[in-house]
Amino acid sequence: MPLDDLESAGPGDKGMTGTDVVTARDRGLVACTRCTRVWPMDTETCARCGSTLRSRRDRHLQRVWAWLSVGIVCYIPANLYPMLKTRTLFVEQDSTIIAGAVEIAQHGGYGIALVILVASVLIPIGKFISIAYLALSLKRQVKMSRHRRHQLYEVVEFIGRWSMIDVFVVAILSSLVQLSAIASINPGPAAITFALSVIFTMLAALSFDPRMIWDGPEDRQE
Repeated sequence: MPLDDLESAGPGDKGMTGTDVVTARDRGLVACTRCTRVWPMDTETCARCGSTLRSRRDRHLQRVWAWLSVGIVCYIPANLYPMLKTRTLFVEQDSTIIAGAVEIAQHGGYGIALVILVASVLIPIGKFISIAYLALSLKRQVKMSRHRRHQLYEVVEFIGRWSMIDVFVVAILSSLVQLSAIASINPGPAAITFALSVIFTMLAALSFDPRMIWDGPEDRQE
């Protein structure tokens, strides 16, 4: 990789987008998204890991909006239908995500209720807003700098692995609390739709090409 060329690039070089940023694409290079090895632009396959090399993903924004839309659609019933079905002797109770958190808080479990609300409500909604903002920022002028937008993408990608915590809790409770006729806990229909929403949102984040954050308007049109 010609690091000297990148470091010695002046403000008048092609590819400067107002922030003195020179991309690999401006220098005729393409990086492998799997192993990060840099190759000349005309290279089709990475010799290190065998992945197909692409300077930018084709129609990645269409895939981002498609996955994000399906994730939002699945998230609505996840909050309307019961997440847990609890049965104790002759009493059967259905609890949604928010209702279950409120009930736990009423019994003194404020910390657990806070974790459930953050993992099941704040994080998913925050991911929806963040991914939509990143996708819109590629087509419109925004105040947030490129560095901040790239950091936002890394945060969204990082917290995606923790979004299933509510589904894990339901699965653990369902497997542990099975006392025949005395008490039992079973997952409700919201557990499936919530898991689907998390999966689709993760696919939306993975479909987003963060390299386009650093492109200028002429590069995006090309």
